This record gives sequence, structure tokens and C-alpha cells, in this order.
Amino acid sequence: MSPRKSVLQELTREMIMEAARNLFVKKGYQHVSMRQIAKELGYSHGALYYHFENKAELFYALVQDHFLMLDQIQIDVMKKEIGKEEKLKEILMGFIEFGLTNQSHYEIMFLIKDEEVKNFINQEPSKSYELFAQNISSLCGSKVSLQEIYSIFLALHGFVTHYCRHVNTFEDVKDMAKVHVNFLIKAIY
Repeated sequence: MSPRKSVLQELTREMIMEAARNLFVKKGYQHVSMRQIAKELGYSHGALYYHFENKAELFYALVQDHFLMLDQIQIDVMKKEIGKEEKLKEILMGFIEFGLTNQSHYEIMFLIKDEEVKNFINQEPSKSYELFAQNISSLCGSKVSLQEIYSIFLALHGFVTHYCRHVNTFEDVKDMAKVHVNFLIKAIY
């Protein structure tokens, strides 16, 4: 038995989540184990279980954290003292900017499909979409239907997934994002 390796810093949930995020995106959820995550961090796999019961719980923590980040963008915009149309623009641009600035987060939130985590990942998108729909509805009034709100969401999602992994930063497509958002606003406002 080899002597225990001394660690440079205490293992945190954030460190585990960051390593797991990178591995899940690179290899896919099914092809990553808790042992691989621990190896990536230079810790024993037992150290991970102090923070997370299993891989599915770790995955859910990532999804939950990422949706909180996305929701916070909307919450912050809705608190601003600006007009409704400007708020609408900022929410739509914020969605695109979040997705392209945090591409690995976005992939985990929306693009990983696995039976083991299906129940985990269905809850957070529903809550986040509900917030999105409420905000869009309050900014547009009765001018917009639930189907139109969902179409807007799909258009934003399509934009992000189209450019995910094809651009390095949001800035690379910021002008096109503005055109896209203005097009969507014309359709509903």
C-alpha cells in the first residue's frame, strides 16, 4: 500500500463540478466515472463521495447551478429601470450571450440526453422556461401567446446550438445575435 499523497488544497464542490463539467462535455455523461473525475483532480474517488452521493447527483448539481446562473440574468434585467422593449432585448441577448460564453454549461443543460439523469434534468429546464415565459408575457402583455413564447425560446436555443463549438466567444457573433434578437422582437412586439 502506498503512502497517502498530500494534497495542495482542500477538495471543494466547485473543483469537482468544474472537472466533471469538462469531462462530461468531452467524453459524454455515460463515459465518465467518479474515478475518472477524481483522477483528473488528483484525489481519491472516495473524496468525491464526501461531496456527492453518486455521479447522477453531481450531474444534477451542475444542471441546477447552471440554470440558476441563466435565471439570474433574467432576474437582474427585470429589476432594471428601463423600458419593456429594452428589457425584452436584454433578456433575449442575455440568453444567447450566456449560451455562447458558457458553452460547456449550455451543453450540459440542454444537450446531454441520458436515461440515468433524465428525471434530474427535466426539472430545472421547466422551472427556468416558466420564468422565461412569465417575463416575456409580462413584457409583451396579451400581444404574445404561449406558443409564440415557446417559438422565441426555440429560436434562441437554435441560435446558440448552431454556434456552440463553432465560435470561441459571444463577441464573435454579437452582431448576428443583435440581428436575430431584433428579428424576434419585431415578430412579437
